[in-house]
Amino acid sequence: MKMIVAADKKGGIGKNGDLLVSIPTDMKYFREQTMGKTIVMGRATLESFPGAKPLPKRRNIVLSTKLQPAEGIEICRSVDEVLELLKDENPDSIMIVGGGTVYKAFMPYCSHALITEIDETFDADTFIDLPAESDEWELESRQPDITENGVTYAFAVYRRIG
Repeated sequence: MKMIVAADKKGGIGKNGDLLVSIPTDMKYFREQTMGKTIVMGRATLESFPGAKPLPKRRNIVLSTKLQPAEGIEICRSVDEVLELLKDENPDSIMIVGGGTVYKAFMPYCSHALITEIDETFDADTFIDLPAESDEWELESRQPDITENGVTYAFAVYRRIG
């Protein structure tokens, strides 16, 4: 299983239920990385999608104790329920897509973290513990910096080693 997230220098990922900044190339990267895969998210992340609808051409699993079943989404009430549902699925086809609580819950199960590293700090209210080179994670790849809409960022992939 992998996680995909855009985060600022302090691990900020959102504010008031929305992304910190709009980066069209990052949105394209997200689509490319998740298309045809199973995505796992929390209720607020689902509600942040256009029309609060599941993303097309993906299996949408929502971890929520409040949501009721709806077309195009599968509801799980616990991390264990998600893991049981996905036990026979290829781990490389599972992407954790947010939000903060869901990233924290599933990070121990992730083999890779695809991080759009934003070279700025924003006024965020949602954060994650960013994987960093350590005895648990190593930087597998990092593309050159890109500046778009006045924001500098890079696509990095971390691999679990611990």
